[in-house]
Amino acid sequence: MPNRLAKEQSPYLLQHKDNPIDWYPWGEEAFKRAKEENKLIFLSIGYSSCHWCHVMEREVFKNEEVAKFLNNHFVNIKVDKEERPDIDNYYQEIYRVLNQAPGGWPLSIFLTPTKKPIFAATYIPLESRFNRVGFLQLVKNMVKAYQKDPQKLEKEGKEIEKFALPAPPKGVVRFDKSLAKEFVKVAKNYFDPKYGGFGSKPKFPHTSLLNTLLTIYRLEGNEEALKMVIFSLESMAKGGIRDLVDGGFCRYSVDEKWSIPHFEKMTYDNALLLESYLLAYFVTKKEFFKEVAIEIANFLREYMSKNGLFFSASDADSEGEEGKYFTFSFEEIVKKLKEDGFSQEEIEEVLKKLNISKKGNFEGKNILQGQTPFLCETTKKALKSLKEIRKNRVYPFIDKKIITSWNAMIIKSLYLLSREDIHYFEVAEEALKKLLEKMYPNEHLYHSALIDEEPNVKAFLEDYAYLASALLEAYKTTLNEEYLAKATLLARDALSEFFERGKWYFSKNELFVEAEAVDKSYPSSVAVMVEVLLSLGGLVDSKYFKFANQTIDFYSTQVAKTVIWSAKFCNEILRSLYQDKIITSSPSNLTRCKIDFLKYPFVLLKAQEEKEFSLCTPQSCFFKSKDCKEVLRRIDE
Repeated sequence: MPNRLAKEQSPYLLQHKDNPIDWYPWGEEAFKRAKEENKLIFLSIGYSSCHWCHVMEREVFKNEEVAKFLNNHFVNIKVDKEERPDIDNYYQEIYRVLNQAPGGWPLSIFLTPTKKPIFAATYIPLESRFNRVGFLQLVKNMVKAYQKDPQKLEKEGKEIEKFALPAPPKGVVRFDKSLAKEFVKVAKNYFDPKYGGFGSKPKFPHTSLLNTLLTIYRLEGNEEALKMVIFSLESMAKGGIRDLVDGGFCRYSVDEKWSIPHFEKMTYDNALLLESYLLAYFVTKKEFFKEVAIEIANFLREYMSKNGLFFSASDADSEGEEGKYFTFSFEEIVKKLKEDGFSQEEIEEVLKKLNISKKGNFEGKNILQGQTPFLCETTKKALKSLKEIRKNRVYPFIDKKIITSWNAMIIKSLYLLSREDIHYFEVAEEALKKLLEKMYPNEHLYHSALIDEEPNVKAFLEDYAYLASALLEAYKTTLNEEYLAKATLLARDALSEFFERGKWYFSKNELFVEAEAVDKSYPSSVAVMVEVLLSLGGLVDSKYFKFANQTIDFYSTQVAKTVIWSAKFCNEILRSLYQDKIITSSPSNLTRCKIDFLKYPFVLLKAQEEKEFSLCTPQSCFFKSKDCKEVLRRIDE
């Protein structure tokens, strides 16, 4: 018999509706029962495409003995972290305090009846292994401890909450242009010169870090910064983390070579990688980078969209097996290529170039990986044949949740792409129109909703920031004043709701969660707000510079300590130091003025009635011309 989750929208919560555990959604009903019955709370946070969430469900949450004990002794709450990132952010910090390490998913939190945290873990196996106590033994121990001395656990929980509160910043760090050299120096310490990317396994793309290195190259001509970016992007593009058959990138690589992916695909990763490959193309003019960007855009349209909106994620598993959809046996590849008329010589060439063997490279199967990022025509033709094999397979589960911030990331990248390939202009325009209709009705912004349902989760800071950023990119592409007006309105509302003298809150619902300067799964929403405020300062009203500068001052000590992990913030600090160059003219003139290939990275377009081109800083104009090319030359000089 289904539990209470059967009435929820979230695909992740619905995945657990038939568990024998009496799950509650997050809400007052659950907390009221915990207090009335004096029961501990088990809070489980995950998302629909999370592999280890599925493993824990199979092993633990479907176990009748576990369910019986939890139902008798706990109030059990399920949260979709994509639907409620505020709850997830708050309890990830609790995990960090208790374990002195970053958390992850599934996130397992144990609370007293008054919601005081007492224990935090991620995946917990049913039986004791991996140096972890088994789940059933753990919850039995916890109940005994609470029955023995509930006041002690309450007191400890209060102390944990105090430690989880962010410490107020001490002083202000005054940045100067030497920040660029410091950023490159620190990035080199983490850079992997053998395989590209930063850090060791598991390895993530870190797009904001790559983008900031590109900015530094454009500002200062730092060749080391450019080499790190090109090598990383080319290494990722070889395959493994990049799906050479369907397109798009998986969330991260299990190994340091980018060859064994964690197979889930997140739309935010693909939106951000689309932007990074485009920016690399604008800097290097290498067509390969544009080809990868277009491949990502086509993947998002073909597999992850409906009616102009984009879904949140696709699963790593299909038919209960990790990577089943994505991997190939040696025999099926050879058989298919023979059927499609490939010669023996061509087949051997393809097998070699895609690292395909009888032994396989992943649990006896093959993940396609190129020896180089550049594929020959024979290999490209072979990939089309392998795509036909996949058509007969069960596609991984797709979470059809529409998330405002993630859609906005995609829309921004599509506008950027449309300035190079006009075919994507209508795609970007339609997506922005549909997103505003669905998630911004009557100028009330929402965070998420199923594709065919009405939104019901109020927006967070990230939604305001990323949507305003997308609208500003739309304005830069079209010079449509409506987009600029909507971006301004969103920024004003965000300042009103989330801003306090330089500090930003991620949410102010039942949980007041402070925003951070550090980039996590995607760039910091505070840093994106700084980007928005700097643009509005130059295009609309200089008062927005004040808010941007207050924000930079407030987070300066945090940024100084975590330079490359606050990469987006560093990018915007450099922008504030170097200042935007603003080109003004009539809309018809400006839309013909191609700025993306400029060496200088901080250029805005501002529509005015005057047909002559003017080149300005936020303070004054200093050059006029009837020819945009002269203005562009002046900027790069």
